[in-house]
Amino acid sequence: MNIWFFNHYAVPPQYYPLARPYHFARHLQKKGHKVTIFAASSVHLSEENLITNHSARKAQKIDGIRYVFLKARNYEGNGLQRILNFFDYTLRLFTQTKDFNKPDVILATSVHPLTCVAGILLAKKYKCRCVVEIADLWPLTLVEYGAIKERQWITKALYALEHWIYKKADAILFTMYGGKQYIKDQGWDYDVSLDKVFYINNGVDLEVYRRQEQQDVYTDEDLQRTDTFKILYTGSMGKANAMYDILDAADQLKDNPKIQFLLFGGGYLEEELKEYCVSHQITNVIFKGKVNKKYIPNILSQGNLNIMTGISDRVTEYGLSMNKMFDYMASGRPIISNIQTKYDILEAHRCGVSIKAGSAQEMAETIRDFYRMDEKQYTDYCVRAKEAVRQYDFEQLTEELEQILRAE
Repeated sequence: MNIWFFNHYAVPPQYYPLARPYHFARHLQKKGHKVTIFAASSVHLSEENLITNHSARKAQKIDGIRYVFLKARNYEGNGLQRILNFFDYTLRLFTQTKDFNKPDVILATSVHPLTCVAGILLAKKYKCRCVVEIADLWPLTLVEYGAIKERQWITKALYALEHWIYKKADAILFTMYGGKQYIKDQGWDYDVSLDKVFYINNGVDLEVYRRQEQQDVYTDEDLQRTDTFKILYTGSMGKANAMYDILDAADQLKDNPKIQFLLFGGGYLEEELKEYCVSHQITNVIFKGKVNKKYIPNILSQGNLNIMTGISDRVTEYGLSMNKMFDYMASGRPIISNIQTKYDILEAHRCGVSIKAGSAQEMAETIRDFYRMDEKQYTDYCVRAKEAVRQYDFEQLTEELEQILRAE
């Protein structure tokens, strides 16, 4: 098959850590398919742009995968320039794809819904199938984050657009398990067939992960200490990551010098979080800063417990698809999550514990439980994590994706 990926942020992982399209493309090409990834030239959360001249597009092969970068303006924050960036990319999908060989199928990802609209309309033009991949629930995510209100006209318009996308797509692929239930809850199952709704969560490329775990060694004296119980967090540090829950739990555990929190990553709240630790005399939290993602497997292999925090809302009710969860599972260490969902992967595989959202006390108590846990019980958690992550290996997930893309 000749497969087109439409994904706004799908630049190569060395620029932005959205690895899902990269891994799918790599494994599909191993199976003999031709894949082209159409991504915006602007690199999300940075000032970098992969097109620095007046060209409308730039085609480039990276790691054997053909990328086509479509010129889109840079932006900061979530204001007008970001919205115009969405339109830059979407309009160029219509004007810049005509020079490439006709696709057999388009996989259009809803980082924002305009990409799915373009995918559906261009699939009609090229007389091929369009599979829409729903990575974010628009506009529900915007409502829950307070960007728009439920009853505003723009919200109603976005819900109508979302309904149209689900109705017109040849197949709908959710990255969260509760996608079918979401469609039912919206009352759209009367004209959106649930038979065309599928689910493939995010995952991890275990072949790459194991190689990096062994070869890309990260040397750090705090990680290498054998006399401490190391709780690791990796990722962004913003409002959506509920980082204060970690700090408040650490505050309750600071009387035990053997329990240490090592936070890898950064974000706009990082300095504020550091100041909070100083003002509250929280001495068992160490901010390690940003690191290259290739070091994450080795970093996680040196910890004892992984922690995943975030905001619980109507979006997370339908499932979680955070990349870090699968990195955590692959590390073979237990996981604590305080994100509420009706589709809990950690609890289902018994490789972690989900606790009450916003409860620093429960988080601290659960950490104590793991710290005091007998070796066999702790090892069982570790073994279950490594066993469970096999079904989220991108090699396996690509088999599932291939069947969806092939379906008539």
